[in-house]
Amino acid sequence: MTEDNVNGRLRIAVVIGSVRRPRLADPLAVWLERELTAIDWLDLDMIDLASVSLPMHEMQPGGAAASPIADRLADADGFVFLTPEYNHSFPAPVKNAIDWHFTEWAYKPVAFVGYGGSGGIRAIEQLRTVFPELRATTVRESVLLPMAWEHLDADGRFVPPQGTVQALHATINELRTWARALRSLRLADPVVRA
Repeated sequence: MTEDNVNGRLRIAVVIGSVRRPRLADPLAVWLERELTAIDWLDLDMIDLASVSLPMHEMQPGGAAASPIADRLADADGFVFLTPEYNHSFPAPVKNAIDWHFTEWAYKPVAFVGYGGSGGIRAIEQLRTVFPELRATTVRESVLLPMAWEHLDADGRFVPPQGTVQALHATINELRTWARALRSLRLADPVVRA
């Protein structure tokens, strides 16, 4: 493996977890995309679950080959979930998208940007118990956006409160560390690649 493969650009998929209309996820996703696009080591793929058809009755054990986003998830070196908190948990479309796939998550890091009254912390904590079952690693850092609706300007754009951008960059830097290490593992270990 060359130095380029280890330290080159990483493909990070952002999964937008809300499918509601209207939804607070829209201005948050615009802000997140703007922040992440400016990072020089990162190739960004925005995956909006509101525009992806993953019917629950078509889900198969071990993931479904017919998933419209399976290739995009498989190509990713790491993930960021933009997730709301509904009723002290994460939304059903997030769990559905996770369960539709299996090997796509394996040996890759997952980071979280949560929002809701509590900043999505309960949704994030519950997701941290799900991903290890899929051999994914969740990063310690996360971004919590409590009452994000109070931080929209007159045009509906999200204006991050103090410390939010720093929290995002700390989270993304940890994601990068794990993504590089786990990409090296996936490339070097035939058992992991299988």
